[in-house]
Amino acid sequence: MKRRKFIKSSAAGAFAMSLPILPTFPSLAPETRFGVAEASYMLRRYRKLESVEYPQFTNALDMIEHFNDLGFGGAQITMSGLDSKLAKKIKKKRDEYDFFIEGQIRLPKSDGELARFETQVKETKEMDVDIIRTVCLSGRRYENFDTKDAFEQFRKESVAAIQRAEPIMRKHKMKLAIENHKDWRIDDFLEILEGVYSEWIGVTLDTGNNLSLLEDPMEVVKALAPYTYTVHLKDMAVEEYEDGFLMSEVNLGDGFLDIEGMISIIRKHNPDIRFNLEMITRDPLKIPVLTDKYWATFDEMPAIELAQFLRNIKQHKVDALPRISNKSVEEQVALEVENNRASLVYAKEHYGFS
Repeated sequence: MKRRKFIKSSAAGAFAMSLPILPTFPSLAPETRFGVAEASYMLRRYRKLESVEYPQFTNALDMIEHFNDLGFGGAQITMSGLDSKLAKKIKKKRDEYDFFIEGQIRLPKSDGELARFETQVKETKEMDVDIIRTVCLSGRRYENFDTKDAFEQFRKESVAAIQRAEPIMRKHKMKLAIENHKDWRIDDFLEILEGVYSEWIGVTLDTGNNLSLLEDPMEVVKALAPYTYTVHLKDMAVEEYEDGFLMSEVNLGDGFLDIEGMISIIRKHNPDIRFNLEMITRDPLKIPVLTDKYWATFDEMPAIELAQFLRNIKQHKVDALPRISNKSVEEQVALEVENNRASLVYAKEHYGFS
């Protein structure tokens, strides 16, 4: 049974039909500014690699100025914890550049984190941000958990964290956009959204992540688009290896995803939605689907569905995905900048972004 038919005929389909209609703000023309996610600068921002040509970012303003210089029209970055002087500078530059900003935040994993969470929401709102992206899992489902029980415990804790966050988002009229972050399959995610049932809780739709969970990216887009507040736009490529397949973010246009079709579906539900490039420059990720460990957290998957997915991988595989571990630090950081620049140029030339 194809995934789309399965969704329509299963509990996931019922959940989708009963979910609240998320608030949208109609406009005469779609949002065409193209943003970039902070994770697109993983080497420079998170791993803090030292480069002579591309020094580390010291704060959010450094990042915004770099993004604007490349030609991006917005960014999804952390906006809490800024001192007042820096906040004023960022607001000034944002207005000068006509630059949109979305925030990022950690969910409150316990009642003891509620004060921290609300403070960060308020600080982010003060920067005129209306959408904050978050994740339930910082790792990957098939790597973090060894048993179904461990995953179910994580699920319970995630739902509790979202339920703690919802009253605060509702109070401050801020949208919390939870990413499909190699944790939730379609039916998982729809069930969680149904359980919370709030116009202030939606989705950061990543167009490639669910490949790692053996789901067709286009079917993920179709299922989650009605509940999406913001998008991580990425193209993907795959390579076979002995335990399954490898996958990598690649420059827009270099992968096998129907990015133009995805954009069309998403905009049909919300013309004003913002798209942020997430082009992570790194070695390929291993998706070890032929190992027992990979399947520890999953229900049984119909053989025909698995066979169809793996056939699709085989049809789209490349001989060798890009690697960076064999390059110098200077080369890695320079490549990170170039990948983001190249994808931005492609998006403007082929997808109608400004």
